[in-house]
Amino acid sequence: MITTTGIDFSIIAPPAYLKDFVAQEPARVHHVAAQRVLSDESYRAFFAHEAERGAEIIIDNGLFDLGYALPAESLVEAALAVSAREIILPDVMRDGTATLKASEKAAREIRELSGDAFRLCAVLHAADDDEWLRIYDAFVTSDWAGAIALPASRRPDPDEQLCRTRWLATAYLQSHGLVDDLLIYRLLGLGRTGHLELIEQREHEWISSVDGAAPVILGAMGVALLPEGPYEKPSTPRIERLGPIPEDRFDLIRKNISVVRAAAGSTVTIAEEHR
Repeated sequence: MITTTGIDFSIIAPPAYLKDFVAQEPARVHHVAAQRVLSDESYRAFFAHEAERGAEIIIDNGLFDLGYALPAESLVEAALAVSAREIILPDVMRDGTATLKASEKAAREIRELSGDAFRLCAVLHAADDDEWLRIYDAFVTSDWAGAIALPASRRPDPDEQLCRTRWLATAYLQSHGLVDDLLIYRLLGLGRTGHLELIEQREHEWISSVDGAAPVILGAMGVALLPEGPYEKPSTPRIERLGPIPEDRFDLIRKNISVVRAAAGSTVTIAEEHR
């Protein structure tokens, strides 16, 4: 069954373009970079305002952008600054055991600093499927994880591993009765099939949100996302290296965002008050 509410899509854009592409109507869910909250006053003010408008703010730990996760003290400071409801715990790419250890440590430290003020989100990494199942069980049975996030699948996987192909992983959880109704499930980033994966993921009404910068980056490069594909992503710069975006690309970026939201089944639009 396809959920009627769809999957919330949080746009990632350079700080200079938050009002142009990221502001939501209605305000729903934002994945927010902790390091930018701490270093950029305008970025911090924008998401604090979105929180006031009712958005659920999720603080990302910085790993994807920085190559390392920020310490618990910094994550709590960032979360408090924008009235966040959730913190994504530190993770280690493709290493479930190290991720579990880092998550447990950070969860303990965050709770010592802030009690139960924030929901804590664990990221499901693993080197192989046995580890994937073991780490998933550890998260579900823990007393600290309130959400679980599944990273994007970015490379072809001929062996069809749960730890490498996200749409196989979610289908497995569904078919084996492993979805925990007490947890929130999120997708981190768009993978190698881009927005097309979301059409499949909508079948799982328990998936709450996904974030991604692809609609903005590709639109800035003049590349349109096609509603029914194919999805062919050229080599792209990281979002922080995108540079100024010409205004004549704004409409294309907004169309790309609409295509992704349609694939996700989301009716959220860019807030008109900012445009």
